[in-house]
Amino acid sequence: MAKRKSTPEAAREALILDIAQRRFFIETLETRNRDRLDFHDVAVWAIRDALEEAFEAGRRAATQP
Repeated sequence: MAKRKSTPEAAREALILDIAQRRFFIETLETRNRDRLDFHDVAVWAIRDALEEAFEAGRRAATQP
């Protein structure tokens, strides 16, 4: 089986999904057209933590050659 080439876009999407899964316990970020699957109650501190993590990931990526 051929291995997919990792692109910056694919890596970004994987990181976003990872943060959502760990911080919000969301299975997928795909739209499923069901309110109970597409809308989630999330604590403000969890949103803050996820945004800080995403910001730090962006900062690290910007400093890499």
